[in-house]
Amino acid sequence: MIDLARQQLAHDADPLVVKVGTRCLTLPDGTLDECQVESIAEQLVRIGAGTTRRVVLVSSGAVGAGIGLLKLPERPTDLPSLQAAAAVGQCHLMESYNRAFQEHGLLAAQVLLTADDINDRRRYLNFRNAIRALFEYGAIPIVNENDTVRTAELSRTVGDNDQLAAMVTNALRAPLLVILTDVDGLYDGDPADESSQVIGMVEAIDESTTGFAVVGTHKSGPVLSKGGMLSKLQAASIATHAGESVILANGRSPNILVDLMAGEPLGTLIPGQGGRLAERKRWIGSAAMPIGALTLDAGAVEAVAERGKSLLPIGIKAITGIFDKGDLVSLIDEAGVEIARGLTNYDSSDLGKIMGQPSEAIADILGRAPYSVAVHRNDLALVRDAEGS
Repeated sequence: MIDLARQQLAHDADPLVVKVGTRCLTLPDGTLDECQVESIAEQLVRIGAGTTRRVVLVSSGAVGAGIGLLKLPERPTDLPSLQAAAAVGQCHLMESYNRAFQEHGLLAAQVLLTADDINDRRRYLNFRNAIRALFEYGAIPIVNENDTVRTAELSRTVGDNDQLAAMVTNALRAPLLVILTDVDGLYDGDPADESSQVIGMVEAIDESTTGFAVVGTHKSGPVLSKGGMLSKLQAASIATHAGESVILANGRSPNILVDLMAGEPLGTLIPGQGGRLAERKRWIGSAAMPIGALTLDAGAVEAVAERGKSLLPIGIKAITGIFDKGDLVSLIDEAGVEIARGLTNYDSSDLGKIMGQPSEAIADILGRAPYSVAVHRNDLALVRDAEGS
């Protein structure tokens, strides 16, 4: 039965971002499932046929495909071997996608990203413009995290392709993100339990929702991927907080994308929360990754979160991390709950000297006072709602 609300959501989904997980693309022995690649490509062509809908595919599977090609018994645990598997597998993955899309007269375009591409404002805008140019040429952008050069030791990492997909969704202001996995959606229990049911819609992501994700986590066969339902809900939180909607569905179901775009009530829908964020605030709150944290007292939390005020140095109780002026930092309360993110006007050294002090004292302490606030309200984006607090 067609769900009219979902049908309208699908109709408005331009651009549309689709994320496909490793388990949707690999066979039990870890090799790439060419038939599944062809199916995903064909469905993307079908849902765009006769419309102006633009589609971005965020595809995992490079490491899994590499594991199969290299005939490794399991997913490596050391970084160099993971990078080698990604390098081998990415070539095979893109060859398969390009061949599948060429059958329909289209070209696939490889877009590899790292966290630094998201965190750096200029590079973020460049990648977004490149995607838009690919739309103009009629190519299908296929995005993956650049695992070959990503280093696990760095703190500024995207995390996984679920969160990367959410960041791409926000960057493009795509109304809908479809995350395809190997289960039918978010269950109210273990998917292996026959009494468990798929939750058709989740109004907001909170502790009870993530609790379902932990209960519903199960794996079978070789470990080829690094995601999970909890990762997908974290990604959904990023996207929905910026006002975009997310659907979690089974990528192995025949014609799943075609059915979803027709408004079929499949999988789990998580609607966007509130209004859609302005582009700059969406980058601050949902795309870039903080590299430090400021702990706020109760008064500062109330001023920032409830009254939309700038953060003054006097409201800062502690500083975590080393950062420069203009870097993105998390604003947390005394319980450690993140309430906002923002671009700091001072580096961590100067901020450590003026925290807890009134703005009038900045010049005396630092010998200069270029800013009266630590983080201006125009450079702040609230994230507390997305945390469910």
